[in-house]
Amino acid sequence: MTRRLPPLVALRAFEAVARLGSVRRAAEELGVDHAAVARHVRNLEARLGVRLMESGPRGSTPTPEGRRLQEETARAFDLIGDAVAGLRPSPREELRVWCVPGLAVRWLMPRLAALEALLPEHDIVLRPTDQAPDLTRGEADVEIRFGPRPAQGVRAEDLASPRFFPVASPAFLAARPKVESLAALSRLPLVHEDTREQWRRWLAAAGLDPVPPLEGPRLWYANVAIEAVLLDQGVALVNRLQVAREVDEGRLVELLATDVRIGAYVFQADAGRWGEPPLVRLRRWLRQEMAAATGADRAPEVVT
Repeated sequence: MTRRLPPLVALRAFEAVARLGSVRRAAEELGVDHAAVARHVRNLEARLGVRLMESGPRGSTPTPEGRRLQEETARAFDLIGDAVAGLRPSPREELRVWCVPGLAVRWLMPRLAALEALLPEHDIVLRPTDQAPDLTRGEADVEIRFGPRPAQGVRAEDLASPRFFPVASPAFLAARPKVESLAALSRLPLVHEDTREQWRRWLAAAGLDPVPPLEGPRLWYANVAIEAVLLDQGVALVNRLQVAREVDEGRLVELLATDVRIGAYVFQADAGRWGEPPLVRLRRWLRQEMAAATGADRAPEVVT
């Protein structure tokens, strides 16, 4: 059956004017000149033989016939919009995760496939960085860092407190006497991250008193420090989330027997979004995966 319809462009112009009460606002919404909108409305009235709009000092007001047509036309446009939207693939939302570089590069990146399977409706955007995103303004959805970064409107939860231990390459150790004490360890070339504070804290927690002045290069990021150790450059502090494969394969060797935990990896997000299902699933998955990777990681005895 052939439908004898007025031009859709005229119906769109009329519906917008009747809904917004202004030719100018209708033109802005439709992205056309207001004179063209007024002309479409006049042509529609002429075609139907019915007065649809009344103009006055407060703008354009639909007549009773115009109001009825506007309501029915709006419903028709909604149906068309829904039909078109149903043909398009649903847009995937981004989930932006900012993560400290060592954990991001060495632990989270190898698990990206599992993470994508966990959140199939999202595109995962992983940014390895030590910078702090403004979570309350939506700069990132999640921050994973080592140690909390208190901020108003942000909620935090510990994910794991892994054991930290010193490692070196077999070639590095083969050229030196066996390390049998914390004092001897402190005299080796130590590889640091951005400061020497982590090594100072670890040595003190392990029982060295006093901790002497420490030397060695500062390489800023944990993953860079680990690469330096793999290249026989010294000794670094690590945890199994960072180097499980290298230790298990013998490419890195743990020194001494210690059980020292100097902090936790922390999940942070905007407090108002804390209960959103994707964030809840991600938080639980991270806790479970980290627990599986570190749960049995304990040295047989503690050096004192």
